Amino acid sequence: MPIDQPEPAAGQQLRGLRTELTPPGEEQPAVVAQFAAGRGRLAVLAELAAQQRRVITSDRRSLLLLATRCADEPLGAWFARLADGESAALRTLPALAAACGPAAAGAPLPGCQAYPAYLAWLALNGRPPAVAAALVANFAAWGGYCAALAGALRRFHGFGDEACAFFDFFAQPATALERAAAEALGPAGLTAGPDLDAAREYGRLLQAYERLFWSTLAELP
Repeated sequence: MPIDQPEPAAGQQLRGLRTELTPPGEEQPAVVAQFAAGRGRLAVLAELAAQQRRVITSDRRSLLLLATRCADEPLGAWFARLADGESAALRTLPALAAACGPAAAGAPLPGCQAYPAYLAWLALNGRPPAVAAALVANFAAWGGYCAALAGALRRFHGFGDEACAFFDFFAQPATALERAAAEALGPAGLTAGPDLDAAREYGRLLQAYERLFWSTLAELP
């Protein structure tokens, strides 16, 4: 973008929402911090892989439903691309699970499945532009956690690229996703009032359910 061209409203809104929901200096979840310090338990990651299989399968359907709700708008294609990404991530889970040792039972843990349940609710009831903004903000935090885990697994556990592929996939900076969302939302961005208020509400809840996912894993025996 030329330096004399102002940033579109959507880009400013998405960046502001991301900063608001993921303030600098926010502590890592205990599980991530433990692995970063070389004290993580692979059995916890085996359970993460089992829970993520359920999460991703549900989230992919939710994203496809959001895509159909705005199929004639650029935002529909944005949601569809996210769903394709979930499919790609799902294919990387077997290698992670195998590297972690004995397979986890994989029974749904309520604290881990609250996030996809809420996203499914948003797919039915949420305002799609606000859902997109909330997801962008949440993915920034999730991506940071995945980057930390990928680094720790290589450093302390000798995991190779195939075993780390799941975390590597999500560890990419969220800036490209944010730019694509801003373009899909259009120059005007989110509607002041209804869309922005909804995006904050959705984002706060997604972040809370994200933290619940990690705290549930941290409490495993």
